[in-house]
Amino acid sequence: MAHVDFYFDFISPYAYFAWCQIRDICRRNDATLTVHPILFAAVLEHFGQLGPAEIPAKRVATFKDIARFAALKGIPLEGPATHPFNPLTALRSCQVSVAGDRQHDAIDAIYLAGWGNGADLGDPKAIEAALSQMGMEGQEMVAKTRDPAIKAELFEATKAAIERGVFGVPTMFVGDEVFWGNDRLHYVELALQGRDPLPPNVDSFLSRPAGATRPGSKR
Repeated sequence: MAHVDFYFDFISPYAYFAWCQIRDICRRNDATLTVHPILFAAVLEHFGQLGPAEIPAKRVATFKDIARFAALKGIPLEGPATHPFNPLTALRSCQVSVAGDRQHDAIDAIYLAGWGNGADLGDPKAIEAALSQMGMEGQEMVAKTRDPAIKAELFEATKAAIERGVFGVPTMFVGDEVFWGNDRLHYVELALQGRDPLPPNVDSFLSRPAGATRPGSKR
């Protein structure tokens, strides 16, 4: 059976859109799904990058882009009360060690509350309320996110994601092949169907040397 690994952070609207679609893609293609909450800010820090919301012009373009996409796809989009926000409580709340076999429900609850309905996803009380409205033990789950072991788990998951080759969110793996971005979900589906269009000569592109580098680049 085919398998998809899905890496995300609640801070990304594109990860929200991808989450709205990835389970249907897996069901259509008889694929299993493993979900990995990670801290996007740590990924950015590792690669020395700014987030889209930290570049004023890109922030404007991004929010207009997601508004268009949501309108076309019929996806609820109020947007969280603040952005960027601190996603740590939200991310820890949907780790398997906290949410258990209701991990997907926890993710649904938090995404709907924030990106769907405008809650402040940086506020632990808002996370607690969202989980409780989903019929989960919100207060207990949020309290558990303060456990040092739970905090360490998110740190280690993010570190492992970077080591695997994750550089942004959402990121999907089908086997060892990485697909980045909500706009690449059709490639994920093709890969699950054994129809990845990647040509065999791609290695010739990857082996070419850089002709120029910017000062201070980590390249």
